[in-house]
Amino acid sequence: MSLPALEDIAAHRLDRDDTTGPIEGVIRIETSPREQATPIIMEMMRSVYPHDEVFGPYCTVNEYVDCPPDELYEYLADTRSLEEWTYSLRGFTRTEQDGLWLAYDRLGSETEIYTRTVAQPEARTVDYHCAWDQGRHLWMIYLMRVVDAQVVLDKPGSVVLWTNCHHPFYDHNPYPETAPPERPVWVGDFWDMFGAGHRLELLNLKAIAEYRHRNGLPVKPDWMK
Repeated sequence: MSLPALEDIAAHRLDRDDTTGPIEGVIRIETSPREQATPIIMEMMRSVYPHDEVFGPYCTVNEYVDCPPDELYEYLADTRSLEEWTYSLRGFTRTEQDGLWLAYDRLGSETEIYTRTVAQPEARTVDYHCAWDQGRHLWMIYLMRVVDAQVVLDKPGSVVLWTNCHHPFYDHNPYPETAPPERPVWVGDFWDMFGAGHRLELLNLKAIAEYRHRNGLPVKPDWMK
């Protein structure tokens, strides 16, 4: 017996005297047989991708790390780990607000960056909520998840999934009054480089975690405890 998939939408459309045909943007075998779907999929498998499609509203990088997932999660869940594996975030200190850290992003010279880490151990998700210049509105969200590689790749270790979304503030600084005087750049100026930059940082994370694990060192170092 089939599950009642999409029945609510079908009923809603009938109530509006809408067509009972396919929902726009939804491709399912019931409405698009394989012969119709194959050309659509082949079109998606391009040899060359437009720049805007690659560096559009999302930026995602993934990597395998030869390190136990729980240990890697514990490391990433500590905001101070960013001092080690990121390219340019340095000098983390606690603020008066619980869980909010202040550091400097050297991409912007003496730019202050504020970070609050939201972590869920059951799912091993680590979300870094950040912002340049001010800590009232943390709109730069770095979404990370650590997956047990034994489950997804049939081998020990971890898979790290990391996604950023292109918040509108990347295009325009919403708090210009908090910016240091005469700073020549804004964080959004680097959006087209996020893919490569995050890839570089993820390889940093891989190298650091694997070195510690390979040499019997705690992945989360003693200085962070």
